Amino acid sequence: MIGYVTVGADDIARAKRFYSGFLPALGYALEEGPEGLSFVLPTPPGQAVALPDFYVKPPFDGRPASAGNGSMVAFHVPTQAQVRDLHAAALMAGGTDEGAPGFRVAYGPHFYVGYLRDPQGNKIALFSSNSNEPGREG
Repeated sequence: MIGYVTVGADDIARAKRFYSGFLPALGYALEEGPEGLSFVLPTPPGQAVALPDFYVKPPFDGRPASAGNGSMVAFHVPTQAQVRDLHAAALMAGGTDEGAPGFRVAYGPHFYVGYLRDPQGNKIALFSSNSNEPGREG
């Protein structure tokens, strides 16, 4: 099980604006500290293991942050409409489009996804695989 995910950022204020544009809608609460941003999900009563936290921090080695080639963090979103809405909100919050929301031929018929880059260049996916919604035809 994944315990947490960290992405690097040189400009924490820009990163805060970007991630605050969509993560709270997915249930994440922001905790700020001198070391950066921590977006945490609540632990439901009776659940022993916490869901993965998402951290945005300057690199510990003091060198500039860089996006990993081939690295991506994907956030599950309940509906296709929310994928579209949160993708648009993330763009308004300083992200760049890396692939508009929609179905992709290479994935299952209900995999609906939008891709973004955060202000540092980290690749982010917002996806829904809700089988109760219309799927890709063909």
